[in-house]
Amino acid sequence: MDTRTGGRTPPTLQGGPPPHRLFEISDDHVFYKASKLRFDGDAAFKERAQQAVVTLQRGEEKYRKPWAQICEISRPGFEKVYQRLGVHLEEKGESFYNPYIPRTLDLLRQKGLLIEETKIETDKGAQVIKIEGKKRPLIVVKTDGAFNYASTDLAAMWLIFLNKDYLKLDVDRFNFVFTIKSVFHVVCRYRLNEEKAEWIIYVTDVGQREHFEMFFTAAKLAGWLPTDENQYPKISHVGFGLVLGDDGKRFRTRSTEVVKLVDLLDEAKTRCKAALVERGKAAEWTSEELDQTAEAIGYGAVKYADLKNNRLTNYTFSFDQMLNDKGNTAVYLLYAHARICSIIRKSGKDIEALKKDGQIKLEKDEERKLGLHLLQFPEVVGSAEETSRLLLCEATAVVMRKCFHLLGITPVYKI
Repeated sequence: MDTRTGGRTPPTLQGGPPPHRLFEISDDHVFYKASKLRFDGDAAFKERAQQAVVTLQRGEEKYRKPWAQICEISRPGFEKVYQRLGVHLEEKGESFYNPYIPRTLDLLRQKGLLIEETKIETDKGAQVIKIEGKKRPLIVVKTDGAFNYASTDLAAMWLIFLNKDYLKLDVDRFNFVFTIKSVFHVVCRYRLNEEKAEWIIYVTDVGQREHFEMFFTAAKLAGWLPTDENQYPKISHVGFGLVLGDDGKRFRTRSTEVVKLVDLLDEAKTRCKAALVERGKAAEWTSEELDQTAEAIGYGAVKYADLKNNRLTNYTFSFDQMLNDKGNTAVYLLYAHARICSIIRKSGKDIEALKKDGQIKLEKDEERKLGLHLLQFPEVVGSAEETSRLLLCEATAVVMRKCFHLLGITPVYKI
């Protein structure tokens, strides 16, 4: 999409969504931003967009096809980021559960839980579930008939935990969402019978806590979850804090843009590569080794900087602190691991042979402290003269690698 519109609205945003234009989008973030600006500033456009969502959820081909195209355009970009982070996901977005929402809502109506809101002016006409102790109800279907997070969450829970028989229905008749719609009930049945879902954990920012409290209460009122939180099946919300900038607000660029994770990873790799070149590694290593090591350190630094903080609290983002080679940082730990591996390599000893026949003797104070510290690892995680020190080094390296694995960080063996 050419964004040089001279202040005019891009053609792709005028009227209906012409599918043939979607493949011209070069940056879906730019496309989304332009849409959001117009949504916020043009009441008529906002109303059309909201109605389009309702029509899309009903499965009308005119809207379903461009929606599917946007998904296909976006998916490769997401996958690249997942691959860089070593993340493997089974894709089941909100739309996966859309065909099952009508039946779920019928069940809630039969139980007398889903009713039409008549008192709260802004929610009049919406279908809601009243939650004791809450000023506002849980909105399940909006006033315009559109489904929302609550609709999807309730349908997903009902499917995963409860109804085996309903999974046998022919989902093709809904004519909605993916091209291979007939796999829906197969995948759901697999999660029930093979994965045996007993505990589902939702991971979002802490700002969504109230939504999940109301959602869980609604599920218990429907009899879909036990009232005793220690019984199975059960469901939990795990909230996390926000990443802040130096100004104490949500982390953004100087132009107030949301920082893209892909840009964050690129910057981390670039800075780590520059540091390695400064240390003379470009002359010692191949370009592939340089790139791989820079990626391992850079990506590891981003992950560790996030994971080392208390999950519930906000923290201030800082590249300088994140990439510091001193203190509690991934860079320091990866350097320590690489140095340990270097000691073992330079010894010229067969470490695997030493593991079979050698013994660790903790004679020095430093050795005893390290040995005792390593012994704490199984307790925390729940999973144990020259010859002795090499084995102690190896034990340290093994524990560090296991910790890196738990954090999703790739260890480096030389720096």
